[in-house]
Amino acid sequence: MKLSFRWYGDSDPVSLQYISQIPNMHSIVSAVYDVAPGEVWPEESIAHIKTQCEAHGLVFDVVESIPVPEEIKLGKQPLCDKYIEAYKENIRRCAKYGVKCVCYNFMPVFGWTRTQLDKMAPDGSTSLVMYQDQLRGIDPMRDGLNLPGWDASYGKKDLKRLLAEYGELGEDGLWKNLTHFLREVIPVAEACGVKMAIHPDDPPYPIFGLPRIITCEKKNLDRFLKIVDSPSNGLTLCTGSLGCAASNDVTAMVKKYSAMGRIGFMHIRNIRNLPDGSFEESGHYSACGSLDIYEIVHALVETGFDGYVRPDHGRMIWGEQGKPGYGLYDRALGSAYINGLFEACEKAGKQ
Repeated sequence: MKLSFRWYGDSDPVSLQYISQIPNMHSIVSAVYDVAPGEVWPEESIAHIKTQCEAHGLVFDVVESIPVPEEIKLGKQPLCDKYIEAYKENIRRCAKYGVKCVCYNFMPVFGWTRTQLDKMAPDGSTSLVMYQDQLRGIDPMRDGLNLPGWDASYGKKDLKRLLAEYGELGEDGLWKNLTHFLREVIPVAEACGVKMAIHPDDPPYPIFGLPRIITCEKKNLDRFLKIVDSPSNGLTLCTGSLGCAASNDVTAMVKKYSAMGRIGFMHIRNIRNLPDGSFEESGHYSACGSLDIYEIVHALVETGFDGYVRPDHGRMIWGEQGKPGYGLYDRALGSAYINGLFEACEKAGKQ
């Protein structure tokens, strides 16, 4: 496997120098963050990330993400196809500078949501949580601009319009538009040697009436992979996103899709599921949450996975301040834990 770490560019308080000090760190996961969705990334911006990473002995070969504009998800012409052409060009430009994997999502309006970003644990650490009782008390038209995960660029009129449009579109319409997107984009990715890796919906169930279609194994992940049956059309298998639905057997999914060669990117994190469907993000160590991270890594090793892995969201610990979920310390601990599990499983397999 190739261990990687997400970095938000020059404004990220976590420096490349610090990331490079994590043992076995190979790749940087980043993107061009100052260009609007649907626009083409300047080559000099991509080259700048690559040069910065190389100066610290790291490789910029994973993008997370090239955002998919709402017009593509909604199938609104003529902007839909215009933005798809720009998306193709971004894949070509990223490939030119060494990118091998692109993580993206097809979630309407927002990429993820939590009801709190700084829930304090008894030990003083803070983490991201999703509490159903808090969610039930939220009105997106009243609280939407303050809800974690929502795009703050949307005004209330825009939000009202998008909620109505997606309500009319429904799951079937979203599947239709995703199919159009994949059939246009995946051939370009194949030609460029890039693996497109869709991220599951986070959390994997409908919120505020918005459709969710990348949530579970047989109902939709299998369906998604069949749309374009290509190694370039794969998954970002996020253990936390899929694992917060108790019905998902994450270890079995990892084993199945890794054996198929359809996992382009692994996001490894742990979560603690609560009886009412709520969840709390936890330390990576298996005993900290509801997922068996050892068994997940063992499934990857057993199936010969050689793709990208990153420690996903971490807690804020040891007094660190920064972007919730994306501090240095707990993700570095997660990296060390993941390294140890891979080494142990690989060596045990050789005996």
